[in-house]
Amino acid sequence: MLKKICSVALAAMLLQAAAAPAFARSAAEKESKRAEAVRAKLARLGTGEAARIRVELRDKTKLEGYVSEAGPEGFVVVNKAGVATAVAYPQVAKAKGHNLSTGAKIAIGIGIGAGITLLILFLIATSDD
Repeated sequence: MLKKICSVALAAMLLQAAAAPAFARSAAEKESKRAEAVRAKLARLGTGEAARIRVELRDKTKLEGYVSEAGPEGFVVVNKAGVATAVAYPQVAKAKGHNLSTGAKIAIGIGIGAGITLLILFLIATSDD
């Protein structure tokens, strides 16, 4: 009985040891995947003063401003004081964009218009009394 348990445990450990390298990613693969995710996020965000972004770099430096330009190797963040900082994609630990899509802007405009219309109708209805 003990031999069977030891055999099963040994077989499980050998299978785990053989499969672990297949599932493990190298640090370079993880880094390139992270850089590609940042690049894709910036592509959706766009460039210009409306493309607001908050970035935390791997050295814990935090940048906040807008993306003035984005290239294949990195991008440039301009802060409120107008200071431009070039950032390479692999340096980014976290990136969060603050840009509304065109559909969201239209929806906000329609909501404001409907609210004003309802307010005017309410004021007209209450002034007839």
